[in-house]
Amino acid sequence: MQSQEAVRTKRIDPLLCDFDLALSGTFHPAGFPLHIATNSPHVLQAAAESWAPFDRAFDTPPMEFRVVVEPEGELAAEPRFRKQRHLLSFVSDAHNFATGDSLTLSASFHLSEATAADRAWLRWFFLESMAYMLLTQRYLVSLHAACVASNGAGILICGKSGAGKSTLSFACARAGFTYVADDCTWLLVGSEDRMAIGKPHQVRFRHDVARHFPELESYLASAHPNGKLSIEVPTNLFPEVRTAGRCPIRCLVFLDRQSDGPARLERVRSADVVASLLADMPSYGAEVNATHEKTIHSLAGLPAWRLRYRALEDAIRLLSEIPIPPEGNP
Repeated sequence: MQSQEAVRTKRIDPLLCDFDLALSGTFHPAGFPLHIATNSPHVLQAAAESWAPFDRAFDTPPMEFRVVVEPEGELAAEPRFRKQRHLLSFVSDAHNFATGDSLTLSASFHLSEATAADRAWLRWFFLESMAYMLLTQRYLVSLHAACVASNGAGILICGKSGAGKSTLSFACARAGFTYVADDCTWLLVGSEDRMAIGKPHQVRFRHDVARHFPELESYLASAHPNGKLSIEVPTNLFPEVRTAGRCPIRCLVFLDRQSDGPARLERVRSADVVASLLADMPSYGAEVNATHEKTIHSLAGLPAWRLRYRALEDAIRLLSEIPIPPEGNP
């Protein structure tokens, strides 16, 4: 009599459940562990480009990505992003799509070789988007804000696109502040000291940055997958600039570049701080929204100002004059 092992037949695999993902790597977006299994070296190269500068900072279970790359298909179009309950969907076409699960912090990707080979596209629309989306479902709140620190105390610099956050944060870093983030700052959910996390290894400028920093004139602007022209500059090219990956937020500043009137700081009410920050955030569903709102409300007790200015020199001077309260005493 034949054993069950002897008569076992190899099953067909139309769903690619048994697809061999022989390549793997571990990365740490925003300091959180992420394990990637794939069959394409392009995927691991792209992940390294995004996250090699980050070290592990948080002892959480790793996110798990399984990335299947197949020869068929064209370069992905910009995906449509959707979420229902705990499931995330990124869909470009039949050959390029991804599904994430915020309960397990895992995701599966099915991508064409053309998409995997375009690492900027792969990073922007799939790997980074999924990693940061999953992290914001549990651990982080993503704010459209820059961040610098003075003597370890973080200043969150808020403003709409084009308000000058990147330019001002880099100018502050050149003037002696510590650089944390230029355009996206994450707040750590549940942090009693209102911890901010940034990407201090680079600054992304608008294409006309040389009018503020002539030494950057040789850097060429390139079109990013979102269509915007920008210049990415590694901060390690400027040894005089101090950087930090995290800092506690001690005050907030809302930028208002103006055409007339003296540069000045005006106090902002707590209610206006919360309303302004929440108005710039997407909805992720009731449960996640409640967590994010609690984190944002924790900032309401901090001093906040509106900075009206034209010249960078005036803005840096006024930021230097802000009376930052000592730790534990907002």
